[in-house]
Amino acid sequence: MERFIVKAYFLTFFRTAFCLHIFKLGYRVTPEPTITPPDYDGLVFVSSLPLNDTTIPPLISEALHEAAKVDGALDKETSVLEVKVPGGRMVYAPTGPISEYHDVRTFGEVAKKAIERALKAKFTAPLLVLSPDERFPHAEMVTLLGALEALYVNIQYREDCPDKCPKVKNIGVWGPEYATTVDIVNIAANFEDGRIVARDIADADPERMSPPRVEEYIREVFPPESGVNISVVSDPEELKRDFPLFATVNRAASDVDGHAGRIIFLTYETRTPVVDTVLLVGKGVTYDTGGANIKTQGFMTGMSRDKAGAAAVAGFMKILSETRVGGLKVVAALALTRNSIGENCFVPDEVIRARSGKRVRVVNTDAEGRMVLADVLCYMKELVEKKEASVNPHIISVATLTGHAHSSVGTGYSIVMENGPAAKSEEGKTLKLNGEKIGEPLEISTLRKEDFEAYKGKAEGDDLVQDATGRERGHQGPAAFLIMASGLDKHGLDSPLPIKFSHLDIAGAAGDLPAPATAAPVLALANRFIMRLEDPSPSWWH
Repeated sequence: MERFIVKAYFLTFFRTAFCLHIFKLGYRVTPEPTITPPDYDGLVFVSSLPLNDTTIPPLISEALHEAAKVDGALDKETSVLEVKVPGGRMVYAPTGPISEYHDVRTFGEVAKKAIERALKAKFTAPLLVLSPDERFPHAEMVTLLGALEALYVNIQYREDCPDKCPKVKNIGVWGPEYATTVDIVNIAANFEDGRIVARDIADADPERMSPPRVEEYIREVFPPESGVNISVVSDPEELKRDFPLFATVNRAASDVDGHAGRIIFLTYETRTPVVDTVLLVGKGVTYDTGGANIKTQGFMTGMSRDKAGAAAVAGFMKILSETRVGGLKVVAALALTRNSIGENCFVPDEVIRARSGKRVRVVNTDAEGRMVLADVLCYMKELVEKKEASVNPHIISVATLTGHAHSSVGTGYSIVMENGPAAKSEEGKTLKLNGEKIGEPLEISTLRKEDFEAYKGKAEGDDLVQDATGRERGHQGPAAFLIMASGLDKHGLDSPLPIKFSHLDIAGAAGDLPAPATAAPVLALANRFIMRLEDPSPSWWH
């Protein structure tokens, strides 16, 4: 019985070692062929099965039945039990009843709490026992990802206190089918390496991950042999000439060497014929003070997370560098700057001519993210126009852009918006489906004519206003601005060269301090463009 299929373009490289070292964290993940290997100090069992289910391994079932005699809440709460395996103990973490409104995230959430409980019980080498669920073909994958999430140690803590990392020496993984378990471990390890890169950048404070230090980190993550080429634009005059909206936001920060902005381009070229081209742009505002429209009443706290879009793009590229899929060309850009306050900061009423030629009037310096992105999106559009990215190109921006996105769909959800060509190809639906399979949900918002009308220039000579403050449609309008300011409005459905564009507002999904950064939407993007995990059809079930 195969519970899932991997459908990558042409997966030319894949980790198949029986012991995998997780990137930068120093612990191992090992698929195990038996449930009683000697090198572990306890089990962690995450399951949606009732206690009397006959598919539960007998030694676990025996322990559960004994515990149920004295604990009527055993199937409702996480507990630590005695069990006849090496280590002599087990963390049992039931999901509880799963309704039609639940999704696969339940397994990851419970697994994370189970590992956290195991760490409190001083486990140093837990064996995670996977349990399938017919309703969710990728439940075992999401369970393992939730467990690995609990083992992350943020970059500054592990640098300052190296004795705190890793949290475990090894985590074993056992499932009902060993071959399937090996596949799950391989894929999850690739996913987790990408999430670590994204979390490292997003979670670090604004000095540890200032633009220059992000560049240092990126060069460490992607050495020459990684398959990812790096180029950096940091010269102030070059930025001013080629990326004027970005340079405007960067103006105050550019006076401080340690805060000066840069645009980092990461390029992955396949050796096989290109099937798809993805052009990613991530917002990397390493700290957002609000600029001249300074954030007040405590709203500046946590703004080091405003670089989570660029962090996610870097995480996606890490997964790509490890899997080395064929048929896929990717050009990614991390637009990194700090929205600083100072005598050289930009102010409302300035009129800036964008790379696209559009004259943009600044309205609100706390709407800097769209300015950081627009010129880089224009650059990506030009790659398509020049046929340097000509095979089924799809431009995608990723940004913690609006609080409105967060309030619209809630914590834990990204929003995808798309232009006509992307909507016609149902790119949003495809991304949403791929995210839901792996436990990283997205919602779809539709762009309307009002969103474009609101951002048209109001004064003579102005093509666009940079913000339409107070509008109810507060996350759709900025997406419309990006389309117009980048010149993508000339590449709609009625254009001789339609170009697909999707905008992902991840403000609700990226994670707010003091909670850890989530790395969203790394899993959704990687599953859509790299792994392509598919649900089995009924014919796969025997």
